[in-house]
Amino acid sequence: MARYTGPKARVSRRLGVNIWGTAGEVKALDRRPYPPGEHGRTRRRSNNSEYLTQLQEKQKARFSYGITERQFRNIYKEASNNQGVTGHILLQLLERRLDNIVYRAGWAATRPQARQFVGHGHINVNGRRVDIPSYRARAGDVIELRDKSREMVTVRWNLDVLDRAAPAWLEAGDGGQQVTVRELPTREQIDIPVREQLIVELYSK
Repeated sequence: MARYTGPKARVSRRLGVNIWGTAGEVKALDRRPYPPGEHGRTRRRSNNSEYLTQLQEKQKARFSYGITERQFRNIYKEASNNQGVTGHILLQLLERRLDNIVYRAGWAATRPQARQFVGHGHINVNGRRVDIPSYRARAGDVIELRDKSREMVTVRWNLDVLDRAAPAWLEAGDGGQQVTVRELPTREQIDIPVREQLIVELYSK
């Protein structure tokens, strides 16, 4: 199962960043800005081993995009077989997932919610319904909410209240309920707080 269903705040505290962007994680990090567990207060992050630091960066990316270790490793292998900077290509492949695009478009408050929207068949790609969250968009693809889905209370609330602007590699249209993949995202357009070079070093061992 690709979804993580355990306590989110625990993971965010362990990695030191707000992974899923929920209010509970914000409160947990504010109240207890140290790792979970009996020795969380006394553990010093500065004393982390090189391997642990690399592993944490990988876990940040994996949990952020909501994929399993096997999926992540396969995407890394694909990235390493392409020409270019492996770390940048890795993040580019992750950003092009359909559930991430739904999140980036502002239709969902979190990536898990975006994954649910896709899985429930609320999204069209080039005029056809796609319910596979891992579907990888290409330049020129038009992604939009289906007609009935546009009236969902949750979607309307996300669009009106969150007011999240789509990144530059996506072109919004139709009142914000449609996006077109203008180009493949560059590293500067991916705002996930991950040091991808450490992930490359981890898998290169």
